[in-house]
Amino acid sequence: MEITHTLLEDVPGFIQVYEDGFVARFDHRLTPASPQVASDGARSKDVVIDPVKGISARLFLPAELPLAQKLPLLFYFHGGGFCIGTTAWEGYHLFLSLLAATTRALVISVDYRLAPEHRLPAAYDDCFDAVEWVASGGGKAEPWLDAHADYGRCFLAGESAGGNIAHVVGSRTADQDLGPLKIRGLIVIHPYFGSEERIECEKVAAGDDAAALELNDLFWRLALPPGSDRDYPTCNPRGPRSADLRKVPLPPVLVTVAGLDLLKTRGLLYYELLQSCGKEAELMEAEGEIHAYHVFHPRSEATRLLQERMSQFIHRFDA
Repeated sequence: MEITHTLLEDVPGFIQVYEDGFVARFDHRLTPASPQVASDGARSKDVVIDPVKGISARLFLPAELPLAQKLPLLFYFHGGGFCIGTTAWEGYHLFLSLLAATTRALVISVDYRLAPEHRLPAAYDDCFDAVEWVASGGGKAEPWLDAHADYGRCFLAGESAGGNIAHVVGSRTADQDLGPLKIRGLIVIHPYFGSEERIECEKVAAGDDAAALELNDLFWRLALPPGSDRDYPTCNPRGPRSADLRKVPLPPVLVTVAGLDLLKTRGLLYYELLQSCGKEAELMEAEGEIHAYHVFHPRSEATRLLQERMSQFIHRFDA
């Protein structure tokens, strides 16, 4: 008997999802970790956080270390609509190497489980587990963390779906005792949010924006729990079922948007939500730039400016 696979969802060059549950992903150019030799201002190494769940991370340590001084610890969560991506992608590896050198921070970039095999809240749980792993002493067994990380200066950052994760994990940890780990701020880059009701820029989307909107819808279909819609609390932070941020003791937040990004308006609405709830929030806009430009063009001037702004945000909390 001939077995046929019916294709349900397809993002050419990235992911195919079949009716029988089979998922095919197509890796882009990957960069191996370099623990011994610095590349683009940082050394890198891979660590296992949870071998059962398959959670791992890549550490980025600046090549130039200050004498007798520990570094801020920056968690980074990659984007990809919760369905694709890895910190080993060439664009992420280069951006994070340069980011570690620019910010003079130890970066820990988490590889969480992906949808649709692992639908939300799996990505949130994995990234929260990574934070708890460090807070509960997991880092003691990792020489770079033990020797160089200042747990009193910890930040959560990410772009697109990773920006969504930074917000959700930041909210989840806001009122928890993480021992020595003190989360001082969130950096939410081009955040991936949505809602059942279209906002104005989505209603009139055409050309590249219409294609981006279709892709956003596809990734939400694959990522949300069965039976959920785009008013799922973490998809729509302004929705009727979402947490009241006025009651969440969030740390300061830096929100960044890109001028040519369909998600720009969603990012601005998130920034306005933070302000309306009395949160300390800053906004940076990169005019003329596309969504996740820092991953596609990690050596660009716009990316350098983003890294400088992130560094300023992190080091404003220096003692």
